[in-house]
Amino acid sequence: MMRSLFSGVSGLQNHQTRMDVVGNNIANINTTGFKKGRVNFQDMLYQQLQGAARPTEEIGGVNPKEVGLGMSIAAIDTIHTQGSLQSTGNITDLAIMGQGFFVLTEGNNQLYTRAGAFGLDNEGTLVNPANGMKVQGWMAETVDGVTLLEVSRNVGDITIPIGGKDPARATNLVEFACNLDKRTPFIPEGADEAAVRQGTWNTQIEIYDTFGQIHILQTTFTRVPDTANSWTVAVAVDPQAEAPTNTAVGLGEAAPAAGGAAVYTVNFDNNGTIVSAVDADGNVSGGDAGGQVVMNVAFDVPATDPDADGAPTRQLFTLDMGNVGGFTRALTQFAESSSSKAVTQDGYTMGYLESFKIDQSGVITGVYSNGTNRTIAQVALATFTNQGGLEKNGDTAFVVSNNSGNANIGPSGIAGRGKVVSGTLEMSNVDMAAEFTDMIVTQRGFQANSRTIQTADQLLQEVLTLKR
Repeated sequence: MMRSLFSGVSGLQNHQTRMDVVGNNIANINTTGFKKGRVNFQDMLYQQLQGAARPTEEIGGVNPKEVGLGMSIAAIDTIHTQGSLQSTGNITDLAIMGQGFFVLTEGNNQLYTRAGAFGLDNEGTLVNPANGMKVQGWMAETVDGVTLLEVSRNVGDITIPIGGKDPARATNLVEFACNLDKRTPFIPEGADEAAVRQGTWNTQIEIYDTFGQIHILQTTFTRVPDTANSWTVAVAVDPQAEAPTNTAVGLGEAAPAAGGAAVYTVNFDNNGTIVSAVDADGNVSGGDAGGQVVMNVAFDVPATDPDADGAPTRQLFTLDMGNVGGFTRALTQFAESSSSKAVTQDGYTMGYLESFKIDQSGVITGVYSNGTNRTIAQVALATFTNQGGLEKNGDTAFVVSNNSGNANIGPSGIAGRGKVVSGTLEMSNVDMAAEFTDMIVTQRGFQANSRTIQTADQLLQEVLTLKR
């Protein structure tokens, strides 16, 4: 009878623990990124009243006789199933679709969470504003004008420079992808100005110097007299200015010298595709060598300090007219209206960071007022061999335990890590219907164990009343 009392007590205690877990699940039904718990029971030790006996020639085998001593908690598991995603519209709210955890730091401690309600502090650092923990990732670096994200480095704090500057960039490349009308009339030498204008086509595009100042690049295409597929190209920077810049065109690594020619010739084949470009000194780009047809242009940058020889500062950029024989993004000559709609250049003025966006790879891209986009950083994710082995640390965060394995930190979408979804939060994975059902089952189990104790007590009372 005493055994039944203790069995009932173990049932009461462990069902109470299960009720505690159920209550915690229900309390966190609206907690962002919360992962529910689950209690598993197991029976305890058994007192053996009689051992098992093997069969003999006379009789068969006998099974053991055992009386259980109650039950205990086998495990309290954390269920890491995916929670539903809730759209918030806040760009710094992040959710993970799939496996992984965000990496946070609190001093020298590293923690992991699925709750991505992040924001910026007064220094622009991406943090959890509820507790100040800093979100970890990799900051982009600019090397030789190229932005790099080295995700092989150790993770660090992510800082978004709101209001930061993007320095001006001088134009290095101008691409021509326009068409010159094959039907443009031939204009003989010595014709009047009105007739010459009928045989030309002008294009203009804005380019930038090292200060971000805007200049107008004008190219004038004129049919070469008595030829079928050749045009002269006159290049001028700021031709309408009171003091036009000193423009020169040529081939070679060095910038064309001031006072040089600003005219070159471009040639097409009978299919309307570009063949070559020839500068005033006879240097050829393209032709039998194939490849890109280019021409270098240099002009004086106004309001700059002269060099050691007293000459004004010169800026060099390249005119790219496309591949030899190319149609797409190349200069062509077809019997179609001349156009200059597809002319691009890579310079821009100085800009300020106005906003940013976060893609599914966790890459944070800054949007600047000058129209440029710059990679700022990337949010890191961590996975574990046994995520169920993580210890809960409060604040919806986990820490590494002896049975979780070490954190495998890297970018999202790689090595089993999920995708980052910006503007959403992962909701709790608690199922209200399942929890209430579990609550009823737990309550009935508690009641049944209490009845065991009451019945055992009544039996003991009967024994005590045998002698009056």
